[in-house]
Amino acid sequence: MSKPCIICVAITGSVARKENNPAVPITVAEQVESVHEAFEAGATIAHCHVRNDDQTPTSDPEKFGRLLEGLRKHCPGMIVQFSTGGRSGAGRERGGMLPLRPDMASLSTGSVNFPARVYENTPELVDWLASEMRDYGVMPEIEAFDLSHIHTAVAMHRDGRIPGKLYVQFVFGVKNAMPSDPAVFDYYVKTVERLAPEAEWCAAGIGPAQLTVNEWCIAAGGHTRTGLEDNVRLNRDTLAPSNAALVERAVELCQKYERPVADWRQAREILGLPSAA
Repeated sequence: MSKPCIICVAITGSVARKENNPAVPITVAEQVESVHEAFEAGATIAHCHVRNDDQTPTSDPEKFGRLLEGLRKHCPGMIVQFSTGGRSGAGRERGGMLPLRPDMASLSTGSVNFPARVYENTPELVDWLASEMRDYGVMPEIEAFDLSHIHTAVAMHRDGRIPGKLYVQFVFGVKNAMPSDPAVFDYYVKTVERLAPEAEWCAAGIGPAQLTVNEWCIAAGGHTRTGLEDNVRLNRDTLAPSNAALVERAVELCQKYERPVADWRQAREILGLPSAA
């Protein structure tokens, strides 16, 4: 049997709004319901942001706490991954939810240009976020927007700043950052496999790149990410009705390539996480 594929669902993000797709879950209650549907469809990691009532992004630990409580109640066993992304706060505010001890949290190991801003991740901030994750037993998910981010993550893993299993996610299709190019994808996979052969890897495609990158990952034996954070459409003419619908597409690709979809127990085992949340 081929290796089970872990499907991560990125449910909300910091950018997509109800005006872009009414299915984007904003409130905590909407997010819990959307994750539950995606969990039943086959996702085993929920990548989570939280929003204010006016849909603007926030790093509010109270909102993250209510979301974590809801997900652990309604999606038992699912891996909960909090975002420490830069659109939701500044500096150490971005890690204010880590004491809640989610299973995982995103960690960008370097800066990169976004369409209209610099996504700034200074070495000091990266080290501080990593130390908070170590202190609270949170597994980092490396979000690599650039080749240097992979090399930095491997160095941090080797010197103990990132303990345990290394999990690297490549992000393709952000304007001004890494293009969704198959040759680049292959090089990044080979780089991780060469520098950190025991690591697990995943990739996310933004907008129209989502389905393509899903297929590249599944065909190459990696894990994959989908969801309304990255892409609000099923195709050019049709909005995605839910996060679950995007997960179902990834499941179909797993079937195409004869990859079993990892259940939450298998996902936790692959990533070296405790068997129960």
